[in-house]
Amino acid sequence: MEEFLPEPETGTDGIAPGVLDKALLGGAPARVGRFEYRYDTDTWTWSEAVARMHGYEPDDVEPTTDLVLSHKHPEDLARVKALLKRSSAPFSSRHRIRTTDEEIRSVVVVGEVVTDTDGEVVATRGFYIDVTKSVRDEVQREIGEKLQTILADRAIIEQAKGMLMAAYQVDADAAFDILRWRSQELNIKVHDIAKEVAAKLPLLLNLESSRAPVDHFLMTLATD
Repeated sequence: MEEFLPEPETGTDGIAPGVLDKALLGGAPARVGRFEYRYDTDTWTWSEAVARMHGYEPDDVEPTTDLVLSHKHPEDLARVKALLKRSSAPFSSRHRIRTTDEEIRSVVVVGEVVTDTDGEVVATRGFYIDVTKSVRDEVQREIGEKLQTILADRAIIEQAKGMLMAAYQVDADAAFDILRWRSQELNIKVHDIAKEVAAKLPLLLNLESSRAPVDHFLMTLATD
């Protein structure tokens, strides 16, 4: 089994990058470390980077199956256990681990099989890739996008409410009740009703004349 050396500026854990390294490290820099698990002896070896992902200094503990599994997120544990079964195929898994400080981290684990001289599978080895930051960034981006949508929806609803308040001389709650009523009648989202009202009501809204055109519009309202 290869020795894990201090990590230089290039490569992974002190080992010159191979084809798999280059494939995994081709994007933005990520925390990457190596591991090996031997089926025949039920023993583990992990690099300094993998130890630190779990919250340990390199010489703090000797990794064991029980220790490794104890750090898996409970919701991901069964799936990870299944990956420990001896197989002749490479594998990959994206799951969560809990550090010694109870921090939840997201990792991608990629493994390949190791065979002996007779071609028997005796171990699996590969990489842990800490993708916590990228996952958090993705979540923040999704939250930001949803927030923008929510704000846009609210703005158009408020605009439509204002028009109905002016047309019917009612308060904000009553105007919203009108939008909600038509939403339920047509089984269409309030936002879509409000968008239609905001787009077409100004052409009909004239406080000096009858509200009949507005009434007719609301009663016959249907969005595309």
